[in-house]
Amino acid sequence: MLPLPTDTLDIDMMAIALAMAERGIGRTAPNPSVGAVIVDPASGEVIARGWTQPGGRPHAETEAIARAGARARGATIYVTLEPCSHHGKTPPCAEAIIAAGLKRAVCAILDPDPRVSGRGMRMLRTAGLEVTRGVLAERAHRITRGHILRVTERRPLVQLKLALGSDGAVPRGEGGRPVWVTGAEARAHGHLLRARADAILVGSGTVGDDDPELTCRLPGMADRSPVRVVLAGRQLPSIDSKLVRSARQTPLWIFTSAGADPHAMSALVERGCRILPTTTMDGRPWLPAVCEALVAEGITRLLVEGGPTLWRSFAMAGLVDEVYCYRGLSSDLVAGVAGAERDIAALGPAHAFELAETRHVGADGLYVFHRK
Repeated sequence: MLPLPTDTLDIDMMAIALAMAERGIGRTAPNPSVGAVIVDPASGEVIARGWTQPGGRPHAETEAIARAGARARGATIYVTLEPCSHHGKTPPCAEAIIAAGLKRAVCAILDPDPRVSGRGMRMLRTAGLEVTRGVLAERAHRITRGHILRVTERRPLVQLKLALGSDGAVPRGEGGRPVWVTGAEARAHGHLLRARADAILVGSGTVGDDDPELTCRLPGMADRSPVRVVLAGRQLPSIDSKLVRSARQTPLWIFTSAGADPHAMSALVERGCRILPTTTMDGRPWLPAVCEALVAEGITRLLVEGGPTLWRSFAMAGLVDEVYCYRGLSSDLVAGVAGAERDIAALGPAHAFELAETRHVGADGLYVFHRK
């Protein structure tokens, strides 16, 4: 049995490692975003920090070790996810930790990937390192949940983004023009969610009503736009839509069903779109198959926007992990909780979610629900 954490220093240093992991969210797929910190155990000095780089490599541990140089010898490394122990496109991080002469490794959670799962920790112990696990495990699990679900359930982490008026209504766009029910601050926060997603998904109805771009348009973060995904079925997006016109700049994947117009599909492919045929149920793309296909393409975090029909479909399929409900406020933030809870109950079984966070975003309320 590995020793459990008791040291305040361990908690403080793992908190820094988790902050490093947060930096990479939305940029490291198909790999998890991991943070690592190397610390002098005698003085508590942070020698070096590292986090998974864009595209998933280099890994956090090797980044921190490279920055620490010779000072890594005899030090302690804090890492948010068990170091890998298998040879992939890069050598195992566990081997790099041993070669660097580190004497202790503190890990938040084990990696469920069967290629690793416990092997990395055993490799370190066998090499003579002191190993501690479980430090801030709950926080690490939440940051790493996309990777965990990819491995254990063959689906990405699914977040719903709801933007509702103070009465819970969702005004429908007309003629390719969306109707805003929240302020600029709430919309900017929604773009931050996009930056932290690997892919963003809408239905064909939203494409027709709003003609969205589905990009991250925060200043300096245009390169953080996720893959855009459309559940089209037979109703393919117009070649004149903003999504299709920008497909060569920001990837656009379109899930189609049998019966979709082959000539229209060819025209979309010619404009840089990717067509992904999928299994259907009652004429609509079957969401479990869509999620598994996305995972096969390396997607670990999926943001679902769109409208109520799509939200309910994901919720009723049991595929929703988090809900971000932006709600226009007619009174105060606390008074809006009851309305937000009604909104969530309308998605499906109300007992499936619990309120995790309530805050102002500009003049609007943000209510975050987590799956129980």
